[in-house]
Amino acid sequence: MIEESTKVLLVEAGGKKHLVKAERRMIDLGGQGIIDGSSLCDSDIGSKLRVGSREFTVLRPSLRDLLGLMERRAQIMIPKDSFQIPLHLDVGCGDRVLEGGVGSGALTLVLLKSVGPSGKVVSYEVREDHANLARKNVAMCDNATAWELRMEDICKANLDRGNDAAVLDIPNPWDALENVSAALKVGGHVCCYVPNANQLEQCVRRMRELKLADVYAFETLQREMVVHDGGIRPSFDMLGHSGYMAFGRRVA
Repeated sequence: MIEESTKVLLVEAGGKKHLVKAERRMIDLGGQGIIDGSSLCDSDIGSKLRVGSREFTVLRPSLRDLLGLMERRAQIMIPKDSFQIPLHLDVGCGDRVLEGGVGSGALTLVLLKSVGPSGKVVSYEVREDHANLARKNVAMCDNATAWELRMEDICKANLDRGNDAAVLDIPNPWDALENVSAALKVGGHVCCYVPNANQLEQCVRRMRELKLADVYAFETLQREMVVHDGGIRPSFDMLGHSGYMAFGRRVA
């Protein structure tokens, strides 16, 4: 049986996905029909749920599912970039991470997955429209209670000390680096994510001025491989440039 309030994914035969909360009441699938929540709660993960002529597979939503289903208004940080960031920040369960610029909340979901229920992600945002959308999207995550949103400019905010890592996805991350790096533990990492090469240069220069160690920058490119009976070839389309990442580490 599935406990009430558990987030579950209902997948139709054609692949269409619906994220719902298991509750013992009628559940609206957003214009796609209504299902009996009691039948859902009485089922198990991996089971089939038939509603009229339609059949759904009941699954636990993955992080990739959530990122695909979340509402977005501006361009989000896509997984080829966002999944690199926790690795290079050395973020793990129980860590405390600062985030400057929440956007639609895509990177926030990735960070929450990394820190786990014993960790904390504190995001700083200055735009109320971004904050409202991020609140809605982060609510899809089972680890939403590990998130705190503060409506302040991270460049000037009085930040809590002793953070394990920080990531800046704002137009002027170089202006926040001094404040943010001072709020890190010794050995803590910081990342700046920017779309343009001239912004990347400013970030790296500022990291060096602040005497951060292990300063390096890169971008990621992703190309799908098409596999079929006749052979294997690279896709004609690829995920090319989306942003640059610059990393540094506080050592003093």
